[in-house]
Amino acid sequence: MENFKVLKEDSEFDTELTNAGSKLVIVDFTASWCQPCQRIGPIFQRLAPNYPKALFLKVDVDELQETAVTYGVRAMPTFLFFKNKQQVDKLQGADPNALESKIKVLYGDSDDEESADGPGVPGYNNINHLIDKRGSECLNQSDEHELEHCLKKGGGYLESDCDEQLIITLSFNQNVRLHSLKIHAPDDGKAPKTVKVFANLPNSMDFDGAERSEPIQTLELTKDDVAETGIIGLKFVKYQNVHSLTLFVKDNQGDEETSQIDYLGLIGVPVNTTKMDDFKRVAGKKGESH
Repeated sequence: MENFKVLKEDSEFDTELTNAGSKLVIVDFTASWCQPCQRIGPIFQRLAPNYPKALFLKVDVDELQETAVTYGVRAMPTFLFFKNKQQVDKLQGADPNALESKIKVLYGDSDDEESADGPGVPGYNNINHLIDKRGSECLNQSDEHELEHCLKKGGGYLESDCDEQLIITLSFNQNVRLHSLKIHAPDDGKAPKTVKVFANLPNSMDFDGAERSEPIQTLELTKDDVAETGIIGLKFVKYQNVHSLTLFVKDNQGDEETSQIDYLGLIGVPVNTTKMDDFKRVAGKKGESH
C-alpha cells in the first residue's frame, strides 16, 4: 500500500513530511501495549486506499520517542494531521467515525486548495477548515447567497442584500497566523473594492462602528486582486495570533447596488500553543499510562 507506512526511526518522520509537500498527512501515534490503539490500528490502515492523495503514517511512541515528545503526544492513540509540514489538526481517542470525519474534511480541503490556492504561498496552507461556522456570521447577506457559500470553492457565492456593504466575521476553532487572503469575485463591478480588516474584536461590529473604527489594515482591491490567480497580502506581523477576523466591505468596484464574493480563502498556519519546555518524555515502561 503506497500511501501507508510504518516508521521505524525518528529521522524518517521529517523526511516523510517533507516529501509529502502539500498532501494531507495523517499520523497515528500508537503503542503495542495500548488496547484502544490495537482496535483502531487496522481501521486506520484500511482507510488509506480510500484517500489516495493523502499519506498515512504509523508511529510507535516507544520506538520513535523523540518524535512523540516533539509533538507533545501524551495519550494514545493520538492522530495528528499535517500539510506542508505544518500541523493543522489533532484528534485523540479511538473513535473511527470521528477519525474518518476529520479526514474527509481535511482531504476535501486539499482538493480545494489545489484548485483555489495552488502552490502560490509556499509553507502556508488554506485554513478555511479551521473556521468555526457556529461563531461566524455575515451582516447584510442575501437570504439566497450566504457566507457559507463562498467558503468552499464551487459552493456558490456570497452577495449583499440591501446595499453594497457587508460585514463578515470569521471565528476560528484555534488561534492562527494569517499570511494572505483570496477574494475571488466576478468581473462585473460587484467585486469588493475597499475592505477594512479587523482582528480579535471583543464584540460584534455593526456598520456604524465599522465606518468609524480604525482597522489593522485597509485593502484597496483591484481587478487583478479579485481574479482567480490573485493573492492579497496581509501585514503578516499584525496577524500572528488571530482567533477572529472581521472584514468590512465598504464599497465595490463598479458602484453596483450589491457586492459579490465567489470565494473567500484564508492562507496561514495554526498557532502552536504548546511550549517545548512543557513536554514530558513519553517513554516509560510498557503498559505505563502517559
